[in-house]
Amino acid sequence: MPTLVTGAAGFIGAAFSRRLLERGEEVVGVDNLNDYYDVSLKQARLARLESQPGFHFEKLDIADRQAVAELFARHRFERVMHLAAQAGVRYSLERPDVYIDSNLVGFGNILEGCRHTGVAHLAFASSSSVYGANSKLPFSERDNVDHPISLYAATKKANELMAHTYAHLYGLPVTGLRFFTVYGPWGRPDMALFKFTQGILSGEPIPVYNRGEMIRDFTYIDDIVEGMVRVLDRPAEPNPEWRGANPDPATSAAPYRVYNIGNNRPVQLMHYIKVLEQCLGKQANLDLLPMQDGDVPATAADVTALETDLGYRPSVTVGEGVARFVEWYMDYYNVSD
Repeated sequence: MPTLVTGAAGFIGAAFSRRLLERGEEVVGVDNLNDYYDVSLKQARLARLESQPGFHFEKLDIADRQAVAELFARHRFERVMHLAAQAGVRYSLERPDVYIDSNLVGFGNILEGCRHTGVAHLAFASSSSVYGANSKLPFSERDNVDHPISLYAATKKANELMAHTYAHLYGLPVTGLRFFTVYGPWGRPDMALFKFTQGILSGEPIPVYNRGEMIRDFTYIDDIVEGMVRVLDRPAEPNPEWRGANPDPATSAAPYRVYNIGNNRPVQLMHYIKVLEQCLGKQANLDLLPMQDGDVPATAADVTALETDLGYRPSVTVGEGVARFVEWYMDYYNVSD
Protein backbone atom coordinates (compact mmCIF):
# COMPACT_ATOMS: atom_id res chain seq x y z
CA MET A 1 0.00 0.00 0.00
CA PRO A 2 1.36 3.44 -0.88
CA THR A 3 2.20 6.27 1.49
CA LEU A 4 0.49 9.60 0.86
CA VAL A 5 2.70 12.69 1.03
CA THR A 6 0.79 15.94 0.80
CA GLY A 7 2.74 19.01 -0.28
CA ALA A 8 5.01 16.71 -2.29
CA ALA A 9 6.27 19.54 -4.51
CA GLY A 10 7.32 21.55 -1.47
CA PHE A 11 10.78 21.80 0.04
CA ILE A 12 10.29 19.24 2.81
CA GLY A 13 7.70 17.16 0.97
CA ALA A 14 9.94 16.55 -2.04
CA ALA A 15 12.94 15.63 0.13
CA PHE A 16 10.86 13.26 2.25
CA SER A 17 9.22 11.63 -0.78
CA ARG A 18 12.63 11.05 -2.34
CA ARG A 19 13.82 9.35 0.83
CA LEU A 20 10.84 6.96 0.84
CA LEU A 21 11.36 6.16 -2.85
CA GLU A 22 15.02 5.39 -2.17
CA ARG A 23 13.81 2.85 0.41
CA GLY A 24 11.78 1.15 -2.31
CA GLU A 25 8.39 2.41 -1.14
CA GLU A 26 5.46 3.55 -3.24
CA VAL A 27 4.52 7.20 -2.81
CA VAL A 28 1.47 9.12 -3.94
CA GLY A 29 2.28 12.80 -3.85
CA VAL A 30 -0.28 15.58 -4.00
CA ASP A 31 0.18 19.33 -4.31
CA ASN A 32 -1.87 22.23 -5.67
CA LEU A 33 1.26 23.94 -7.09
CA ASN A 34 0.11 27.37 -5.94
CA ASP A 35 2.09 30.48 -6.83
CA TYR A 36 3.08 31.58 -3.31
CA TYR A 37 6.61 31.25 -4.68
CA ASP A 38 8.22 30.29 -7.99
CA VAL A 39 6.19 27.40 -9.41
CA SER A 40 9.08 26.34 -11.66
CA LEU A 41 11.07 25.37 -8.55
CA LYS A 42 8.20 23.16 -7.40
CA GLN A 43 7.99 21.61 -10.86
CA ALA A 44 11.74 20.94 -10.82
CA ARG A 45 11.42 19.15 -7.49
CA LEU A 46 8.56 17.08 -8.92
CA ALA A 47 10.56 16.19 -12.01
CA ARG A 48 13.23 14.61 -9.81
CA LEU A 49 10.57 12.52 -8.08
CA GLU A 50 8.76 11.49 -11.25
CA SER A 51 12.00 10.07 -12.61
CA GLN A 52 11.95 7.52 -9.77
CA PRO A 53 9.97 4.27 -9.90
CA GLY A 54 7.13 4.07 -7.41
CA PHE A 55 6.05 7.73 -7.51
CA HIS A 56 2.63 8.92 -8.63
CA PHE A 57 1.60 12.58 -8.59
CA GLU A 58 -1.88 14.09 -8.45
CA LYS A 59 -2.49 17.83 -8.61
CA LEU A 60 -5.04 18.47 -5.90
CA ASP A 61 -6.10 21.17 -3.45
CA ILE A 62 -6.57 19.67 0.01
CA ALA A 63 -9.26 22.27 0.74
CA ASP A 64 -11.44 20.46 -1.84
CA ARG A 65 -13.35 18.02 0.36
CA GLN A 66 -14.71 15.81 -2.40
CA ALA A 67 -11.36 15.57 -4.18
CA VAL A 68 -9.61 14.51 -0.96
CA ALA A 69 -12.29 11.92 -0.15
CA GLU A 70 -11.97 10.45 -3.65
CA LEU A 71 -8.16 10.38 -3.34
CA PHE A 72 -8.34 8.32 -0.14
CA ALA A 73 -10.99 6.00 -1.60
CA ARG A 74 -8.86 5.31 -4.70
CA HIS A 75 -5.59 4.50 -2.96
CA ARG A 76 -6.41 3.18 0.55
CA PHE A 77 -3.21 4.56 2.06
CA GLU A 78 -1.52 2.76 4.92
CA ARG A 79 0.35 5.85 6.13
CA VAL A 80 0.09 9.58 5.55
CA MET A 81 2.69 12.32 5.91
CA HIS A 82 0.74 15.56 5.79
CA LEU A 83 2.92 18.54 4.85
CA ALA A 84 0.64 20.58 2.59
CA ALA A 85 -0.11 23.97 4.13
CA GLN A 86 0.12 27.65 3.44
CA ALA A 87 3.59 28.43 4.76
CA GLY A 88 5.13 31.61 6.09
CA VAL A 89 4.55 33.61 9.24
CA ARG A 90 4.71 37.03 7.58
CA TYR A 91 2.32 36.22 4.72
CA SER A 92 -0.32 35.24 7.29
CA LEU A 93 -0.47 38.92 8.29
CA GLU A 94 -1.53 39.79 4.74
CA ARG A 95 -3.73 36.87 3.68
CA PRO A 96 -5.23 35.11 6.71
CA ASP A 97 -7.99 33.64 4.54
CA VAL A 98 -5.52 31.46 2.65
CA TYR A 99 -4.28 29.95 5.92
CA ILE A 100 -7.80 29.17 7.09
CA ASP A 101 -8.63 27.38 3.83
CA SER A 102 -5.44 25.32 3.56
CA ASN A 103 -4.29 24.83 7.14
CA LEU A 104 -7.66 24.35 8.83
CA VAL A 105 -10.21 23.21 6.24
CA GLY A 106 -7.56 21.25 4.36
CA PHE A 107 -6.29 19.52 7.47
CA GLY A 108 -9.85 18.61 8.46
CA ASN A 109 -10.30 16.94 5.08
CA ILE A 110 -7.11 14.92 5.57
CA LEU A 111 -8.27 13.79 9.01
CA GLU A 112 -11.58 12.67 7.55
CA GLY A 113 -9.84 10.75 4.79
CA CYS A 114 -7.69 8.96 7.36
CA ARG A 115 -10.68 8.17 9.57
CA HIS A 116 -12.87 6.73 6.86
CA THR A 117 -10.19 4.55 5.23
CA GLY A 118 -8.44 3.13 8.31
CA VAL A 119 -5.04 4.79 7.90
CA ALA A 120 -2.56 3.17 10.28
CA HIS A 121 -0.58 6.34 11.08
CA LEU A 122 -0.93 10.02 10.26
CA ALA A 123 2.11 12.21 10.83
CA PHE A 124 1.77 15.92 10.15
CA ALA A 125 3.81 19.09 10.08
CA SER A 126 3.37 21.42 13.00
CA SER A 127 5.87 24.22 13.66
CA SER A 128 8.14 25.75 16.27
CA SER A 129 6.00 28.87 15.82
CA VAL A 130 3.39 27.32 18.14
CA TYR A 131 5.63 28.30 21.07
CA GLY A 132 4.64 31.90 20.35
CA ALA A 133 5.12 34.20 23.33
CA ASN A 134 6.99 31.54 25.34
CA SER A 135 10.42 32.74 26.45
CA LYS A 136 11.81 29.72 28.36
CA LEU A 137 14.50 28.06 26.26
CA PRO A 138 14.89 25.46 24.94
CA PHE A 139 11.29 24.92 23.87
CA SER A 140 9.93 21.62 25.13
CA GLU A 141 6.94 19.68 23.81
CA ARG A 142 5.76 19.59 27.40
CA ASP A 143 5.49 23.40 27.54
CA ASN A 144 2.11 25.09 27.33
CA VAL A 145 1.60 26.62 23.86
CA ASP A 146 -1.58 28.63 24.30
CA HIS A 147 -0.17 32.00 23.22
CA PRO A 148 0.56 32.02 19.46
CA ILE A 149 1.50 35.40 18.00
CA SER A 150 0.69 34.79 14.31
CA LEU A 151 -2.26 33.22 12.55
CA TYR A 152 0.11 30.72 10.96
CA ALA A 153 1.14 29.58 14.44
CA ALA A 154 -2.50 29.47 15.55
CA THR A 155 -3.40 27.19 12.64
CA LYS A 156 -0.58 24.81 13.56
CA LYS A 157 -1.69 24.75 17.19
CA ALA A 158 -5.24 24.10 15.94
CA ASN A 159 -3.94 21.19 13.84
CA GLU A 160 -2.49 19.59 16.96
CA LEU A 161 -5.82 19.97 18.78
CA MET A 162 -7.80 18.59 15.85
CA ALA A 163 -5.42 15.65 15.54
CA HIS A 164 -5.72 14.82 19.23
CA THR A 165 -9.50 14.83 18.95
CA TYR A 166 -9.39 12.30 16.12
CA ALA A 167 -6.93 10.16 18.07
CA HIS A 168 -9.27 10.23 21.07
CA LEU A 169 -12.58 9.71 19.27
CA TYR A 170 -11.58 7.34 16.48
CA GLY A 171 -8.34 5.75 17.66
CA LEU A 172 -6.39 7.25 14.75
CA PRO A 173 -2.66 7.19 15.59
CA VAL A 174 -1.35 10.71 14.95
CA THR A 175 2.04 12.35 15.46
CA GLY A 176 2.74 16.07 15.15
CA LEU A 177 6.20 17.30 14.13
CA ARG A 178 7.31 20.74 15.25
CA PHE A 179 9.94 21.75 12.70
CA PHE A 180 12.56 24.37 13.59
CA THR A 181 13.76 26.71 10.77
CA VAL A 182 14.46 24.17 8.03
CA TYR A 183 17.06 25.06 5.39
CA GLY A 184 19.14 23.40 2.70
CA PRO A 185 19.25 22.60 -1.04
CA TRP A 186 15.95 22.95 -2.93
CA GLY A 187 14.68 25.26 -0.17
CA ARG A 188 11.96 27.90 -0.30
CA PRO A 189 12.75 31.30 -1.86
CA ASP A 190 10.82 33.11 0.88
CA MET A 191 13.15 31.80 3.58
CA ALA A 192 16.04 33.82 4.98
CA LEU A 193 18.90 31.78 3.51
CA PHE A 194 17.51 32.09 0.00
CA LYS A 195 16.91 35.83 0.33
CA PHE A 196 20.30 36.44 1.91
CA THR A 197 22.07 34.54 -0.86
CA GLN A 198 20.22 36.41 -3.59
CA GLY A 199 20.96 39.76 -1.93
CA ILE A 200 24.66 39.12 -1.33
CA LEU A 201 25.24 37.90 -4.90
CA SER A 202 23.38 40.88 -6.40
CA GLY A 203 24.92 43.44 -4.06
CA GLU A 204 21.49 44.45 -2.81
CA PRO A 205 20.80 45.12 0.91
CA ILE A 206 19.48 42.09 2.78
CA PRO A 207 16.69 42.65 5.35
CA VAL A 208 17.82 41.68 8.85
CA TYR A 209 15.03 41.95 11.40
CA ASN A 210 15.41 42.89 15.05
CA ARG A 211 18.70 44.42 13.88
CA GLY A 212 20.21 40.97 13.78
CA GLU A 213 19.59 40.23 17.46
CA MET A 214 17.94 36.90 16.71
CA ILE A 215 18.72 33.32 17.65
CA ARG A 216 17.48 30.45 15.51
CA ASP A 217 17.66 26.67 15.73
CA PHE A 218 18.51 26.24 12.04
CA THR A 219 17.88 22.60 11.07
CA TYR A 220 19.28 21.03 7.91
CA ILE A 221 16.81 19.30 5.59
CA ASP A 222 18.47 15.85 5.82
CA ASP A 223 18.16 15.95 9.61
CA ILE A 224 14.49 16.85 9.32
CA VAL A 225 13.84 14.01 6.89
CA GLU A 226 15.62 11.44 9.05
CA GLY A 227 13.46 12.42 12.01
CA MET A 228 10.33 12.24 9.87
CA VAL A 229 11.13 8.75 8.61
CA ARG A 230 11.72 7.46 12.12
CA VAL A 231 8.47 9.01 13.32
CA LEU A 232 6.39 7.63 10.46
CA ASP A 233 7.83 4.15 11.04
CA ARG A 234 6.64 4.25 14.66
CA PRO A 235 2.92 4.98 15.00
CA ALA A 236 1.90 6.94 18.06
CA GLU A 237 0.66 4.93 21.02
CA PRO A 238 -1.28 5.88 24.15
CA ASN A 239 0.82 6.90 27.13
CA PRO A 240 -0.29 4.62 30.01
CA GLU A 241 1.07 7.13 32.53
CA TRP A 242 -0.90 10.10 31.18
CA ARG A 243 -3.18 11.67 33.78
CA GLY A 244 -5.80 14.36 33.31
CA ALA A 245 -4.98 15.79 36.72
CA ASN A 246 -1.52 16.73 35.45
CA PRO A 247 -1.79 16.55 31.64
CA ASP A 248 1.33 16.17 29.52
CA PRO A 249 0.78 18.25 26.33
CA ALA A 250 3.17 16.05 24.33
CA THR A 251 1.36 12.74 24.89
CA SER A 252 -2.11 11.44 25.68
CA ALA A 253 -4.22 8.52 26.81
CA ALA A 254 -5.07 8.42 23.09
CA PRO A 255 -2.56 7.38 20.38
CA TYR A 256 -1.15 10.89 20.02
CA ARG A 257 2.38 12.30 20.17
CA VAL A 258 4.20 15.56 19.44
CA TYR A 259 7.94 15.85 18.73
CA ASN A 260 10.31 18.74 18.19
CA ILE A 261 12.71 18.26 15.29
CA GLY A 262 15.41 20.89 15.64
CA ASN A 263 19.18 21.05 15.51
CA ASN A 264 19.41 21.66 19.26
CA ARG A 265 22.37 23.98 18.61
CA PRO A 266 20.84 27.44 18.05
CA VAL A 267 23.07 30.14 16.59
CA GLN A 268 23.01 33.91 16.34
CA LEU A 269 21.52 35.16 13.09
CA MET A 270 24.62 37.29 12.48
CA HIS A 271 26.81 34.18 12.72
CA TYR A 272 24.57 32.48 10.15
CA ILE A 273 25.09 35.44 7.83
CA LYS A 274 28.87 35.38 8.37
CA VAL A 275 28.99 31.69 7.45
CA LEU A 276 27.07 32.48 4.27
CA GLU A 277 29.44 35.35 3.45
CA GLN A 278 32.39 32.98 3.79
CA CYS A 279 30.77 30.39 1.53
CA LEU A 280 29.96 33.00 -1.13
CA GLY A 281 33.20 34.92 -0.78
CA LYS A 282 31.29 38.19 -0.66
CA GLN A 283 30.23 40.54 2.14
CA ALA A 284 26.59 41.29 2.87
CA ASN A 285 25.10 44.77 2.84
CA LEU A 286 22.85 44.65 5.90
CA ASP A 287 19.54 46.51 6.13
CA LEU A 288 18.96 46.44 9.89
CA LEU A 289 15.23 46.56 10.61
CA PRO A 290 13.02 46.38 13.72
CA MET A 291 11.30 43.17 14.76
CA GLN A 292 8.41 42.19 12.52
CA ASP A 293 4.95 41.42 13.89
CA GLY A 294 4.43 37.70 14.40
CA ASP A 295 8.15 36.99 14.79
CA VAL A 296 10.06 35.88 17.89
CA PRO A 297 13.62 36.79 18.98
CA ALA A 298 14.80 33.25 19.72
CA THR A 299 14.02 29.61 19.06
CA ALA A 300 15.72 26.52 20.44
CA ALA A 301 14.52 22.93 20.37
CA ASP A 302 14.63 20.47 23.23
CA VAL A 303 15.02 17.18 21.31
CA THR A 304 15.28 14.89 24.33
CA ALA A 305 12.09 13.04 23.41
CA LEU A 306 13.23 12.51 19.81
CA GLU A 307 16.49 11.02 21.06
CA THR A 308 14.93 8.93 23.85
CA ASP A 309 12.02 7.50 21.85
CA LEU A 310 13.53 7.25 18.37
CA GLY A 311 17.28 7.16 18.97
CA TYR A 312 17.92 10.22 16.83
CA ARG A 313 19.49 13.63 17.29
CA PRO A 314 20.09 16.02 14.36
CA SER A 315 23.80 16.49 13.66
CA VAL A 316 24.51 18.68 10.61
CA THR A 317 26.22 21.93 11.63
CA VAL A 318 25.32 25.32 10.20
CA GLY A 319 28.73 25.47 8.50
CA GLU A 320 28.15 22.17 6.70
CA GLY A 321 24.55 22.89 5.83
CA VAL A 322 25.04 26.41 4.46
CA ALA A 323 27.96 25.22 2.31
CA ARG A 324 25.77 22.50 0.79
CA PHE A 325 23.00 25.00 0.10
CA VAL A 326 25.37 27.42 -1.61
CA GLU A 327 26.80 24.64 -3.78
CA TRP A 328 23.27 23.67 -4.87
CA TYR A 329 22.19 27.30 -5.43
CA MET A 330 25.18 28.15 -7.62
CA ASP A 331 24.57 25.05 -9.73
CA TYR A 332 20.76 25.31 -9.97
CA TYR A 333 20.79 28.99 -10.93
CA ASN A 334 23.96 28.63 -13.02
CA VAL A 335 25.81 31.31 -11.05
CA SER A 336 29.47 31.67 -11.96
CA ASP A 337 32.06 32.27 -9.24
